[in-house]
Amino acid sequence: MTGPLRSGRWRYLLPVPLFLLAIGLIWWRGPNWHQVGHSFSSVRWDYVALAVVLNLLSVLVRAGAWNTAIHQAMPPPRPAFQLVFSAFCVGLFANVVLPGRVGELARVAVLARRTDDPRRNAPILLGSVVAHRMFDLFPSLTLVIWVLFSAKLPAWAITSLELVLAASLALLLVVWLLARRRNPTALEEVGRLQRVIARARQGLAIMRAPLPAALAASLQYAGWIFQLLAVWSVMYAFHIDEPIAAAGLVLVLMNVATIFPLWPGNVGLVQAAIALPLTAGGLRSASGCRRSRPASASASGCSSWRTRVSRTPP
Repeated sequence: MTGPLRSGRWRYLLPVPLFLLAIGLIWWRGPNWHQVGHSFSSVRWDYVALAVVLNLLSVLVRAGAWNTAIHQAMPPPRPAFQLVFSAFCVGLFANVVLPGRVGELARVAVLARRTDDPRRNAPILLGSVVAHRMFDLFPSLTLVIWVLFSAKLPAWAITSLELVLAASLALLLVVWLLARRRNPTALEEVGRLQRVIARARQGLAIMRAPLPAALAASLQYAGWIFQLLAVWSVMYAFHIDEPIAAAGLVLVLMNVATIFPLWPGNVGLVQAAIALPLTAGGLRSASGCRRSRPASASASGCSSWRTRVSRTPP
């Protein structure tokens, strides 16, 4: 057997049927596409610009959190923040355009190449990425608890969140225990694999440093807050005048839908995961619930998401 089948490249075609199925379902069961086009024609671009700025601020502070982990783990000379920010952006881009969570490896590879000893520093950077992702658990847990008490999530989302949060807490405990272990003093005397593992544990150094850990966690909180405000700004750009709890629900559903990237960006799946629960909860289309409509519009059937969605946890 020769060609792509022998080389195993056929595996890259596996997401294609799922992607086509998602597109077909969205087209068949999706919204009125004429209304969608009309909504884009009436977008308030000042709010879109604000959302772009807020997203950029989110990326900046989250890159700052990773930079804090790197500075705690890597001895001088350390990469400058500009390089850390660039590598972080490459990782975000890779997570969007490629199936699987390869962005984390991509940012390690990009940044390691810009250090004085890529082979030695790559495991350290990989450990710092793990530590950085662990600090995501605290703001995401806060967001989930807030949304559970302020909105009604679909059953599949609740189940997914419970599984992911349980796995994340278990992984956080494992990472913390690994970070507490001390590496052997003479790494040159151990085997190559042990040396790589020891350097990866070195990347977890921030997990045993309270003040840098608090700084990294605070930066991650700020990044999530900027993301939440960006989602809320986009909602206002499309004349969806809803409370910030609705933006929190959208942000939670976006993260749930991208836990397992089946195809690039999970395009279609993310949009369906967000739109269907919101419309089921009483949120009308942008053309039906505009901020410019008079107060009497609520009497004609355009009910508020705040009043239509149960405030008790499911």
